[in-house]
Amino acid sequence: MSEKIKIKLNIADRVYPLSISPNQESSLRASAIKIDSMTKQLENNYAVRDKQDVLAMCALQYAAELEIKLQNKIESEPSDKVNELINLIDLHLSAY
Repeated sequence: MSEKIKIKLNIADRVYPLSISPNQESSLRASAIKIDSMTKQLENNYAVRDKQDVLAMCALQYAAELEIKLQNKIESEPSDKVNELINLIDLHLSAY
């Protein structure tokens, strides 16, 4: 079992203490910085002061970005079954 480390992340003017695996630290810190930056940007651009609303909009934007990336990945990479069928067709075509 890997050793846990304790870190504190500041998101939307609140500190969140976490116990995490060391290999998660850099991605969590980078994510916290991105979230904090986006919340400040949303507050400035839309004059929203309620932190819950700002965090909800931030979560929505990041979820939408992730959904687009996931959809693009699904569309660009044929599934294993498709690859299997392509190989099967190639095998039969090469026999002729």
